[in-house]
Amino acid sequence: MNIRKTLRKWSAYNQTVRELNALGNRDLGDLGINRADIQRIAREHANSL
Repeated sequence: MNIRKTLRKWSAYNQTVRELNALGNRDLGDLGINRADIQRIAREHANSL
C-alpha cells in the first residue's frame, strides 16, 4: 500500500470520527448509530476508499 493511500485512509477515519462525535445522542440515534459504533463505522468507511 502506498503512503498516499494510507494517509487518505487515516484522514478519512479521523474526519469521520470527529464528525460523528460532534453529533448529539439524539442525532446519532436518528441515524441508527450509538457512540460505541463510531470507531467501527469510521474504520469501515476508511477501508472502503
